[in-house]
Amino acid sequence: MPEIVGIRFFQAGKIYYFDSSAVSVEKGDYVLVETVYGKEVGKVVIPPKQAVLNEISEPLRPVIRKANEQDLEKMRRNQRLARAALEKCRELAKNLQILIKPVSAHYDFDRTRLTVFFTAEKRVDFRELVRELSHTVRTKVELRQIGARDEAKLLGGLGRCGLSLCCATFLSELAPVSIRMAKEQNIALNPMKTSGICGRLLCCLGYEYEQYRSMKEKLPPIGQKVSTPLGEATVTACDPLKETVQLELEGGGITELPLSQITWRKNSR
Repeated sequence: MPEIVGIRFFQAGKIYYFDSSAVSVEKGDYVLVETVYGKEVGKVVIPPKQAVLNEISEPLRPVIRKANEQDLEKMRRNQRLARAALEKCRELAKNLQILIKPVSAHYDFDRTRLTVFFTAEKRVDFRELVRELSHTVRTKVELRQIGARDEAKLLGGLGRCGLSLCCATFLSELAPVSIRMAKEQNIALNPMKTSGICGRLLCCLGYEYEQYRSMKEKLPPIGQKVSTPLGEATVTACDPLKETVQLELEGGGITELPLSQITWRKNSR
């Protein structure tokens, strides 16, 4: 059975698996690998483990070797050159009046390809920009359009919580987020409170969604008639985290009781 490792090429980027059988590596090592786009230096984030052959959906590319200091210096130089190429791309796009926003650029290890990630409000013809930029940097250029959430992931920043963006620090995949998640958690449907700096719904709305949903299934619905030690009452509000229910008693009083002190006909829900 081959040994495989999980490798990332960007901070919080997607994890790709490679065959490490021929090279001794550990978690945290930088390695040189062959990808579909050429050679790249990546970081081992999942240590070597035995892979079951029937669990491998396609042939894995091998790890070439551990990255040495020369490789790492070349990687850092590529990053500096990519930043310079990004500025040139922005300048050319402005001069050519092409309505795109270049966000990030990346050279492969051997600098045979420059990939520029950009956002745009609509489809644009950027062929002339590609020709001009290719002529300037003297290598193959590829432009890839990305969405607002991907832009935030690439650029990073601080969320409304005051911490670094989840998507730029530890979220490898950007999972779908829906307004239903906010409703289940009784969050006010105010775009200023439910949207991140990308303008889309906050990724963290999904973190506790399943917990809220499962806890709310134990609670009676609003308006439900229930029995309590204080007599019959009507549910006016619920707190899933505390597992308490706010009630309006038949006598007109308002009280809050733990779920354990309340009974109701659940099939009438």
